[in-house]
Amino acid sequence: MVTKTVFPTFILPIVFSIVFSSIVMAGILQEPGRQLNMWQFGDSTVSHDNSIQIVGLAKQYSTSAPVKVMINVDDTFFDCGDLYITVYSSDKTITAQSGFLEQCFGTTTQLPLGDGYSQIIDIPGQYTMIAEMRDSEQKYTISTSEKFTVK
Repeated sequence: MVTKTVFPTFILPIVFSIVFSSIVMAGILQEPGRQLNMWQFGDSTVSHDNSIQIVGLAKQYSTSAPVKVMINVDDTFFDCGDLYITVYSSDKTITAQSGFLEQCFGTTTQLPLGDGYSQIIDIPGQYTMIAEMRDSEQKYTISTSEKFTVK
């Protein structure tokens, strides 16, 4: 008695569900411009040549002089978003990191708004500054990097 109810109650709905969903998926994927992208965890860096630049970074600083920069963003896709500036030492450790959230510019393309970025690095060495701008939906990123020395 149990085996007679197992097939129509449990097995048959599973088979129908798989067949029906396969037919629906095949029909959707036949439409023009449709594709199946199940791996959305990949790199979301947008390649916009020269759309972000570090402005005002000198090649050499003293240990008492602040590193002052502005970031120039020339892409209207990133007119609002979050700006992150990270300074790495030569051994790839983070020396300084700043985040400027909800940066929106209208007539000026220089970020961060207000005072700008200023950081004193008091340990001599070679450093890399990476500026990264994420769009307001946190889906796409543009970035640039430059090297400088502290003596």
